[in-house]
Amino acid sequence: MSELGPVPLNELQLTAWGERVGALIDVPAVLALRGELGAGKSVFARAVARGAGVHGPLPSPTFNLVFVYQGARGVDVYHLDLYRLEHSAEVWELGWRELGDGPEIVLIEWPERAEALLPEDRWDIYLEKPGSGSGSGSDSDVRVVRAVRRGEAPELPRP
Repeated sequence: MSELGPVPLNELQLTAWGERVGALIDVPAVLALRGELGAGKSVFARAVARGAGVHGPLPSPTFNLVFVYQGARGVDVYHLDLYRLEHSAEVWELGWRELGDGPEIVLIEWPERAEALLPEDRWDIYLEKPGSGSGSGSDSDVRVVRAVRRGEAPELPRP
């Protein structure tokens, strides 16, 4: 599969899919999570981490920029939030060069902040609230999800 969606998912479905991704995806895997504020990027990232066997609190890395968690089956989960970066070169301070080299799932929120430095082999996962940008102000918990495979990224389970 090189592309998935667009698929409408409510928060429970998005969480269930994220857990399946965390449990089943071959590693190393890089997932670039794209969408506006409130689109569900952190919800999905937490679900992937849970599926990978991470226990305990999973705060958003907005202020720390990166959190690393030990999951099951020897898989580490890296959760990055690049929203606060001023320059893409700042990613090197986060250990960027080594990310995705080992048995890891790398989740990157706001990957646009380092677009030119993203690994070639990855999934771009787009999350969007229906009606966003149209002024409709939908308060539904449904998100439209689309995933695009780049390079030789491992297969992604379907939602």
